[in-house]
Amino acid sequence: MTVRLGVVGTGWWATFNHIPTAAAHPEADVVAICDLDERRVGEVGEKFGIAGRFTDLAAMLTTTDLDGVMVATPHTAHAQVAIRCLEAGLHVLVEKPMATTSADARAMVAAADRAGKEILIPCGWNFRPFTAAAAALVADGRIGSVRHIVCQMGSPLEDLFDGRPMLETVDHMYRPPASTWADPEKAGGYGWGQMSHSLAWAYRVANVEPEAVFCMAGKSATGVDYYDAATVRMTNGGTMALSGASTVPKHCEVQLDVRIFGTEGMLVFDAERARLEVRRSDADDEVIGIPDGDHAYDGTLPVPRFIEICAGTGAANDADATNGARVVRTLDAMYRSIASGQVEAVEA
Repeated sequence: MTVRLGVVGTGWWATFNHIPTAAAHPEADVVAICDLDERRVGEVGEKFGIAGRFTDLAAMLTTTDLDGVMVATPHTAHAQVAIRCLEAGLHVLVEKPMATTSADARAMVAAADRAGKEILIPCGWNFRPFTAAAAALVADGRIGSVRHIVCQMGSPLEDLFDGRPMLETVDHMYRPPASTWADPEKAGGYGWGQMSHSLAWAYRVANVEPEAVFCMAGKSATGVDYYDAATVRMTNGGTMALSGASTVPKHCEVQLDVRIFGTEGMLVFDAERARLEVRRSDADDEVIGIPDGDHAYDGTLPVPRFIEICAGTGAANDADATNGARVVRTLDAMYRSIASGQVEAVEA
């Protein structure tokens, strides 16, 4: 079976990652693209040899035989586009953040349930085998009941969140626009743009639910968050210290450091140093090996998994709608707390 894919939103990440990755897959074919920018649709269609070219989503969905759609629009358009694709009976890969309000996240989960289709959010670390191993260890009780999480992420993206062209994209077909990443009115900022990754990993492994958030932030010149320092209360009474920083030097790797403390021990993951291990109170410790290079973030990993899901192979979805909704609900409360200066309840 050749999986037939559509792509909605043909900007930077779609043309740099999603389309080339899918096009290189032996069992997939990108047969249609859709974007409001007619010029860009033409350019992308020509570059990648895609015949189906649309500026109207309804036209693409009603005239093209598809198995799934990859959504890479600006953040605030994710929910509307994804729901329409789900209602058309298609699996959906939707870029992170899955949505930018708790209400939209709820609507997306409900739409997926009604359609009997999957939502996959392409958070690359979630699709590493060591992440599944870590989640299994926590689920099996190796650290006891989860009581506290330290979740820190840092990225070399000072330019991106300050509204300047991202240095690493100088030779890309398109560059990430300030209107998506550096506009506080359009869900710009480090939380939506990057902590959606770190929270997705923490929630995948720890499997806890957020209840309330308090956050303070440091802002860029454009008014979005460069730095975030948040405290999260979980529904089980546990806590999380949540941190984000966009100003890692450009010559350094992305940082992801998660420490999950339980009643019987702790699990430590440090992506920068390729370290994943369990430390138990009874000293029955365990080191989970990370193959060379697998610690690094790889944005291509979720695309083949999505293709497998579309093909009906029963492949696991390691960043599903439930995970994505927890992330969105946490970030929604976090941004409300930044604005109010108060503890904000996480919306159900």
